[in-house]
Amino acid sequence: MNYAIIGCGLIGKKRLAALPAGSKLIVACDPNLTRAGELVKIAGSGRAVADYQLAVADPQVDAVIVATINSVLAEVSAAAIRAGKHVLVEKPAGISVRQLDELIALAGKHAVCVRVGFNHRYHPAFRRAREIFDSGVMGELMFIRARYGHGGRVGYDQEWRADPKLSGGGELIDQGIHLIDLAQWFLGDFKTIDGHAATYFWKMPVDDNAFLSLRTAKNQTAWLHVSCTEWKNLFSFEIYGRHTKLHIEGLGGSYGVEKLFHYQMKPEMGIPDTKVYEFPGPDESWRAEMTEFERDIRLKQKPDAGLAEARAALQIVEEIYLKSRNTNL
Repeated sequence: MNYAIIGCGLIGKKRLAALPAGSKLIVACDPNLTRAGELVKIAGSGRAVADYQLAVADPQVDAVIVATINSVLAEVSAAAIRAGKHVLVEKPAGISVRQLDELIALAGKHAVCVRVGFNHRYHPAFRRAREIFDSGVMGELMFIRARYGHGGRVGYDQEWRADPKLSGGGELIDQGIHLIDLAQWFLGDFKTIDGHAATYFWKMPVDDNAFLSLRTAKNQTAWLHVSCTEWKNLFSFEIYGRHTKLHIEGLGGSYGVEKLFHYQMKPEMGIPDTKVYEFPGPDESWRAEMTEFERDIRLKQKPDAGLAEARAALQIVEEIYLKSRNTNL
């Protein structure tokens, strides 16, 4: 497949490196033309442009990767869809549910595949956890407990993520939306949304911590905390079934070696049978997700995760932000 990559920063580079064998870059687009040129140089193919309309209109392009700042994700994706291109747009895909509703309608009208970049689903620990879940050995799920956090850096509160007009929010819409998506993936739709977002440390008009309690119609609970005051990067995701607990810890790199702990209850209870899976090495989630994206297009099948899943997660983000404003938190 032939690609345009719009947004040539860190994530644009990750997406380029993850292109499946045989696929190539046709257009690199960034308002900073120098950055676009750097991506072309890395790829060894394509041309650099500053105007995304030129990128999406290129007749050689089959699919567009949208890796811009949050405030223009929906705008660029809409232009690509109208041009008849398949789209992989980074999470959160937009900064409002209204924007995602418009994209859903457009994608249906133009019959293109639109996938949202929830690459955490493709980490090997989560893929193995999903296999265990799908096997039925866990029994009915009861609850999920998850934490995701990182520190900051000097000037963090001056970056684009700290500007609500550009980001749509703080840590909740950034890393929190990953936890919400993963929790939905296992538990399904949440009917009761509680929690709040707060700013404790950074001097910025967006949240640096968020605390969520989400419940399904069956009263299954996801208890989630995201933070950019964690200081030491942390990822922990625990899934509790009636017969099994799965615990995913680490994401590689500064988050520590990615591991999956599988605790299987014995009939007599007591200390469970335990298996530990370790997944050292580079992060291959980006490549796995891109491979699935091309497979979706080839087979004309609904992407997992797509705009509907992104909308459900963003709806929760919006509700938490509304609750937080109404309670002056």
